[in-house]
Amino acid sequence: MSERKLKLTLSVYGVGGPAQHSLWKDPRIPKDASIDIRWYIARAQQAEAAKFDALFIVDSQFINATYPAHYLNRLEPLTLLSAVATHTTRLGLIGTASSTYNSPFNLARRFGSLDQISDGRAGWNVVTSFDTGTSRNYGLDEHLDYETRYGRALEAVEVVRGLWDSYEDDAFIADIERGIFLDPDKLHALNHRGEHFRVDGPLNLSRSKQGQPVIFQAGVSEEGRNLAAHVAEGIYAPGEDFDSAAEYYADVKGRLAAVGREWDDLVILVGASPVIAATDAEAQSLAREIYEADNDFDRKLAAFGRAFGAYDFSVHDLDAPFPDLAAEAEKGGRTRGTKILERAREGGLTLRETVLEFTQYKPSPFIGSPATVADTIERWFRGRAADGLNLRLRTPDDIDQFAAEVVPILQERGIFRTEYESDTLRGNLGLRIPENRFAVTSELAAASL
Repeated sequence: MSERKLKLTLSVYGVGGPAQHSLWKDPRIPKDASIDIRWYIARAQQAEAAKFDALFIVDSQFINATYPAHYLNRLEPLTLLSAVATHTTRLGLIGTASSTYNSPFNLARRFGSLDQISDGRAGWNVVTSFDTGTSRNYGLDEHLDYETRYGRALEAVEVVRGLWDSYEDDAFIADIERGIFLDPDKLHALNHRGEHFRVDGPLNLSRSKQGQPVIFQAGVSEEGRNLAAHVAEGIYAPGEDFDSAAEYYADVKGRLAAVGREWDDLVILVGASPVIAATDAEAQSLAREIYEADNDFDRKLAAFGRAFGAYDFSVHDLDAPFPDLAAEAEKGGRTRGTKILERAREGGLTLRETVLEFTQYKPSPFIGSPATVADTIERWFRGRAADGLNLRLRTPDDIDQFAAEVVPILQERGIFRTEYESDTLRGNLGLRIPENRFAVTSELAAASL
């Protein structure tokens, strides 16, 4: 227990993601930041200098003109992270890719390649895609329903992991004298036949020094929590308040034993947007200023549609009852969409009132002086509401401020590293290297002879 250390990852949103719609106006942000690989490399190097665990790149594959500026024009995650890998040595590299709109073989090869390029620092954030318009970008008329998407995700991860084990770690003999490069007995086809996928394999790529890329996932629904318990090694969790975060933490970790996993097989990271100033009052004032810069009703109305599959609310009377969009919520972001529908129905709210209620100012728990922010982080960590934070810091200056003013306090208190424990993502997160399933099977067979 004394060796447990806080984990920190950094999410970067270039010219501005959710709740950052006006960030592109900041003079410290280049207007092409979201497509400038040099900008990402510099942010990764800041994170590595501060001993963060990983850089995290989110993604989606559908937009319209109302989306945040960063979403409108940004780099594909795996391409981006492969470039960043060549300019870092310890920082983990976590990319988002949809299990709904990618084949397992392609995912296995792309993330396996990133894992080799980075020498064991890759992670896959598994998403099922809640933007329903994505389906039309892939030639489909309809987005898959919620349960199908999650069933497909579970099977996709199982297939990808099987493909990553195609070669046993000592398969490549490269014996010049005998003229043998590969031991063919240590190459294994998967021959998977499932509900959603038929994949033969093998994958034409060996495992990295960390065995396999780390699997990340996010989801608060029952399906999302069950998927996390089965396959996730890292979770991006909501962090609106301590009590709800602690409930989520205990619930998801409590599901691990039923599927044969240990408590420490999963690292839970809470999303956090710290605002730091010399005093608590100054930080609270700055946080309110940041909110007001984005407090535009038309923009919030447009963004509100994402929970319902990018639904266009502008076609409705703002002062009429909130429309019945149960079908749209089911195919989009069901958890948030259902919550919105239930609250609107229970309160008899109009569309305008619903949008205002769900987008009102709610200050983050991580606002204050450096000491106050460190106190809050320590409370959440020691109180088992989180194993770490996924930091959404707006500007390069904010990253430097957190690294210079908050990180040293966390280090002094003994909850955050002063040096990296490993040169792999698994090593730094304290996760085990997964055994190669085929090697284990071979060893068991040999032992029975």
